[in-house]
Amino acid sequence: MNYEIARRQMLNQQIRAWDVLDERVLDVLRTTPREAFVPESERDLAFADAEVPLAHGQCMMAPKVEARLLQELAIEPTDQALEVGTGSGYLAACLGRLAAGVTSLEIFADLSEAAAARLGQTGIDNVALKVDDALRTNLALHFDVIAVTASVPRLTDHFIRLLNPGGRLFIVVGRPPVMEAILVRLHADGSISEKSLFETLLTPMINADQSEPFVL
Repeated sequence: MNYEIARRQMLNQQIRAWDVLDERVLDVLRTTPREAFVPESERDLAFADAEVPLAHGQCMMAPKVEARLLQELAIEPTDQALEVGTGSGYLAACLGRLAAGVTSLEIFADLSEAAAARLGQTGIDNVALKVDDALRTNLALHFDVIAVTASVPRLTDHFIRLLNPGGRLFIVVGRPPVMEAILVRLHADGSISEKSLFETLLTPMINADQSEPFVL
């Protein structure tokens, strides 16, 4: 595979077609080697319009979903970011190139270790990787942007309360067959707003309550 041709096709046919036009985001996607973060056995899928399988039933998000996530979060160079679900490390690398610093949580130690190696090989040095369950850990820090890379059945305040005033949260909410990507903002006055972005499907977050709601 010619990775450069595949990368250009991804940008033109998937990313821009999904209204991702922010030049900072496009530049990061153009220059961060996605293929270096894809497991070797799945390398042919690096630029496909599809999720890429990882160990433990996890997945890399489709490129266009990652691109919309990065654009919607409107990351500033001074922002501190939290990623929930390190996975391959690719999105952490992209966040690291847009933000001042990134904390990335991963529940599987082997995924975190592999991501650390890939980040090191690509020269990304502002990402702190931690092996932890994001739903059960108590983080003392607050963040300007939070990217959640797995779905939850319903929106709660669990991640919202980790936002700084003015902070933004990208999260996918719902159950198959319908899930919705949402951007949540915590305004300076303490109020919260939600913006529906698009429908998609993501792997459910481990330890999130997936029980069906009781209906009379």
